[in-house]
Amino acid sequence: MTLLSLAEVSRSFGGVSAVSGLSFAVRPRQVVGLMGPNGAGKTTVINLVSGLLHPDSGAILLGGRPIGQAAPHEIAGFGLARTYQNVRLISGMTALEQVIAGSYLRRGSSLLASILHLPSARTAMRATREQALHLLERVGMADRGDVLAETLSYGEQRRIEIARALASRPALLLLDEPTAGMNAAESAEIGRLVHALRDDGLTVLMVEHNMKLVADFCEHVVVMNFGRKIAEGTAGTCIGDPAVQEAYFGKQRDAQRHRA
Repeated sequence: MTLLSLAEVSRSFGGVSAVSGLSFAVRPRQVVGLMGPNGAGKTTVINLVSGLLHPDSGAILLGGRPIGQAAPHEIAGFGLARTYQNVRLISGMTALEQVIAGSYLRRGSSLLASILHLPSARTAMRATREQALHLLERVGMADRGDVLAETLSYGEQRRIEIARALASRPALLLLDEPTAGMNAAESAEIGRLVHALRDDGLTVLMVEHNMKLVADFCEHVVVMNFGRKIAEGTAGTCIGDPAVQEAYFGKQRDAQRHRA
């Protein structure tokens, strides 16, 4: 059983191939790492899956439903949420308000009921706030809800972004470089959080450069270079693959020196 599948997906920009004939699948309750050096096409894949881009050819299925030509809001409604390579928080909002904003797809009241402040809208808003508080606690930010999000540390902002994505109650979470700019300890904390979310039933596709994070926390790995898949399997198998070492380090002996 697969939750997400890509079959021979390709996308070019002005004659330059960013993704070429890419195929892989993500099973439910699995953490999959998407690796590759800079320019490999990883973020393009995430943008294709989330609907920011559409493939030139090939098929993308989410829960068996074709989504290759769907709009981002439609795909979000089908159960997908994502974070971005660069932090994208809403200026002037507290951490709690950021998470509440992420729940707009799942709110239990209509726009008219909210405008008229009907009891159903007030009940729904209370439930939304309680869920947002729970998600802040889930990502280790329970005491930061009233703080302006832009004043938080970089690592804390990353956690708020994850909580906001979780507010839409997705089946599949896409994380684009979630530990970029973090030290080893902070990265490991994010890895443990991702594993805990997996244990709660979430499926995660994670773009990541950090090989140790991938090795420690991803059950399955797909490696790209120049838009093509060059390896797939366990983290250990992929990281030890000569083609992967060459893609990252230039030469196999350079890779061995780097690992030493």
